[in-house]
Amino acid sequence: MLRVQSLGFLAIIAVSLLNEFFDLRSLILENHPYVSEFGASALEMLLVLVVWFLVVGATRRVLQRVHYLEGFPRVCAWCHHICHKSRWVRLEEFLNREFDTPTTHGICPSCAEKQKAAIEEARKTKNDRSRGAQPAAGAATTEP
Repeated sequence: MLRVQSLGFLAIIAVSLLNEFFDLRSLILENHPYVSEFGASALEMLLVLVVWFLVVGATRRVLQRVHYLEGFPRVCAWCHHICHKSRWVRLEEFLNREFDTPTTHGICPSCAEKQKAAIEEARKTKNDRSRGAQPAAGAATTEP
C-alpha cells in the first residue's frame, strides 16, 4: 500500500517536472500562449512532497496499528478457546503448542473467596428449606 502511494506521488512530481522542462501544455494544446514559471512548479512539487510525507506517515502508523492488533490471539468469549492457525483450541493446548508450557489448574484468591461465599449461601438456603419443610423441635402442632 505504501509503495502504491509513493509511486502515485512520484508520478505527480514527475509529470510536474516533465511539464516544466518540455512544456507539455504547449505540446498538447499546440501554440497556445503559456508562460513557464519554474518557481511555481517547484512550489507545487514541494507541496506535493509535503502531502506525500504526511500521507505516508499516517498510513504507516495505521498499518503498524493494524499489524499490532492482528497479532492478538482471538479468544472465544464463552468457552475461552483460542483461534490458533485457523483452529479453535483449548487454552492449555495453545500454551503447550506455542510456548511448550505444560499447565495445571488452581484457583486464585479472588475466585476462592467467591466460591466459598457461594457454598455458604447454598448451605444456608438448603438449611432454610429443610427447616421450612419440618416443624422445628419444641414447636406446637395443631391437629384438627
